Amino acid sequence: MSNYFHLNELNTNIRTEVLAGFTTFISMSYILFVNPNVLGAAGMNQGAVFTATALSAAFGTLMMGLYARYPIATAPALGINAFFAYSVVIGMGVNWQTALAAVFVASLIFILITIFKLREVIIDAIPSDLKFAISSGIGLFIAFLGLHQGGLIVANKSTVVGLGSFTTPTTWLTIIGLIVTSILLVRRVPGAIFIGMAVTAIVGLVSGLIPMPHHIISTAPSLKPTFGVGVKYFSQINTVQLWVVVLTFLLVTFFDTAGTLVGLAQQAGFMKDNKMPRVGKALMSDSSAMLVGSILGTSPVGAYVESSAGIAVGGRSGLTSVVTAICFILGMFFSPLLPVVTNQVTAPALIIVGVLMAQSMKKVHWEKLEIAIPSFLIVIGMPLTYSISDGMALGLIMYPITMIAAKRGKEVHPIMYALFFIFIIFIWILNVK
Repeated sequence: MSNYFHLNELNTNIRTEVLAGFTTFISMSYILFVNPNVLGAAGMNQGAVFTATALSAAFGTLMMGLYARYPIATAPALGINAFFAYSVVIGMGVNWQTALAAVFVASLIFILITIFKLREVIIDAIPSDLKFAISSGIGLFIAFLGLHQGGLIVANKSTVVGLGSFTTPTTWLTIIGLIVTSILLVRRVPGAIFIGMAVTAIVGLVSGLIPMPHHIISTAPSLKPTFGVGVKYFSQINTVQLWVVVLTFLLVTFFDTAGTLVGLAQQAGFMKDNKMPRVGKALMSDSSAMLVGSILGTSPVGAYVESSAGIAVGGRSGLTSVVTAICFILGMFFSPLLPVVTNQVTAPALIIVGVLMAQSMKKVHWEKLEIAIPSFLIVIGMPLTYSISDGMALGLIMYPITMIAAKRGKEVHPIMYALFFIFIIFIWILNVK
């Protein structure tokens, strides 16, 4: 095991990898409950979606661990599942069966462009400064998620966002978790983030803020209502409107995953000469997971930024992902226990990991405005648009413009010019009425 995962070479060990894998699972286990709730709004069977979510996450994460050998987990992407349910099904009036077929078609195209290394070429063409900005932007994005989920930041009609109420007991649970985790991290206690989440959960259970589970084990819900539906409705993808849906699934998942992979690789120190080793295998892993997910019955699957929690506690090899995958499989049978991991339990971890990822910001050449402007748009765009891909779009559209203005247009990779037009089309598609 040690030789296969190169544990000594990566300066890690089995204990650290197991802890990292479990930490990643704890940080993203919410998707097991959020995804069925979102897709349920589209008329899908929530029990079947729960099982499809767990199995597709386990498959992609296991492939990422054994094939690509990266500590990166996959699961149905948050955000695009809302696009699936509220924009495609409810907004456009497309039934969920046909929407699943659109995901199936998009995943097939995904695998083809991965085989021909088009995704790999695009990722390698992004300048190192923008990659550092992407990593930092993801950090701010997940920190914002944590602050919002923990109740420290709330919506405000006058100022868009505002400070949450400190009279709400659950907000104090987040604060306690943040304080404990910060102290442990500053003191360099191994597994600080995981210990912080455990302490927060225990405090919540003891205080009654988190309800005690009534059961421990349950059988996994049947996949029958959704299994194979996407394949069965394949022939329904025969209109311009539905091909636009396929293209949107393709673009959003492509750039969400690209941004996430680059950001996580930067955080873990995997980047070599501005390139991510074995990126082709990582991309094939998430493409295959998306295909499997569409067959099982869920919205597009992609790499998860919450993998950064496992990386932050020392996860560096594929063994981390193997552990996370096992947890997802077991999670199907221990579903009554998973609600214990509330937003307030995971929020401190997301905030702290955001701090760690934001450190990449110092590596951007801020003194060069042609670099600083697009980098800043990426960093600030991700949390404010609540989207990794939208934040990337803002920066990658601006990059060729500022480089040309600085008379450095010849230094821009041709693919970056292509991305300029692709992202303009991408934004237009997402906003067309």
